[in-house]
Amino acid sequence: MSDLPPVSVLLPTTRWTDACAELATQLDDGDELLIIHDEEDDPVTEQADQPEGVRLIAASEPKGCSGKANAIAAGMAAAHHDRLVWTDDDFYHPPDWLTVINTDYEEYGPVSEVPYFVGQDPLSVLLEPLYASAGSLPLYLGDQIWGGAVIFERDDIDEVAFLDELQRTVSDDGLLMEYLQVTTVDRTRIVPIGGTIREAIERPVRWTQILRWHFPGAIAGTWLVLLFVLVGAILVPLPAAAVLTVVHFAINEMLGVRRWTAVLAYPALFVFVPLLLYAYARRTFVWGGRRYRWRGKFDVTVVK
Repeated sequence: MSDLPPVSVLLPTTRWTDACAELATQLDDGDELLIIHDEEDDPVTEQADQPEGVRLIAASEPKGCSGKANAIAAGMAAAHHDRLVWTDDDFYHPPDWLTVINTDYEEYGPVSEVPYFVGQDPLSVLLEPLYASAGSLPLYLGDQIWGGAVIFERDDIDEVAFLDELQRTVSDDGLLMEYLQVTTVDRTRIVPIGGTIREAIERPVRWTQILRWHFPGAIAGTWLVLLFVLVGAILVPLPAAAVLTVVHFAINEMLGVRRWTAVLAYPALFVFVPLLLYAYARRTFVWGGRRYRWRGKFDVTVVK
């Protein structure tokens, strides 16, 4: 039995995945795992012999927000405890994961980990190094939130205001960044992404739209840096390729990841910049099987 306060773990998923089983075995006395799905007939409801401490929560279909935001809102309403852990089902949770992140809260207060996205299709593999430098590294250096691994308590935020806005927007962690300061701990989780070219294209669209509505200054800075680097890559290709490769290997080392894909940083730049321009121009995108039209920060339509 642990001396740590009990936690409510919120895990949005419609299927019983490895992450469900991993987390169910880590629950201490009083802890609970809320598996938040959409409808009563989702595949996860067919799971027999649910472990002690596991509850299934049907969030229903989202109406003016993303399915993920809707699930988190339903999970926070149903959770019994003040200490909350948000996580995702698309990465490995080692046996001590829940204990370690709960212990981190005792030392640092609200805490988040860092994702490293590993491609499962050719386009996602090509873009890996830029996801590391433009995505993972800023989270790590800036003490920013990744919704796949974050712990906080209800009193750390204005919960009523947060939940109201959460049910009117797309990005759960993007919004949480406006309410919560965290310490990003030195642990990186490998997150597989993509699988098809379609999925590989939709991800940067969603990422760009999140920056557009939640962090407009950040997207402007990102554009300027990328365009500056692209110009340099065109004018002095060989030195630029060498520098980009070395820099991205160094970023991987900083994040604690050994990936050969750092050598793709130079060609990835020529794909990533046009893809972000396309992403900014898009007016709808697909996430988790649903299509969204995001006209404003709190103006979301689920397109049927």
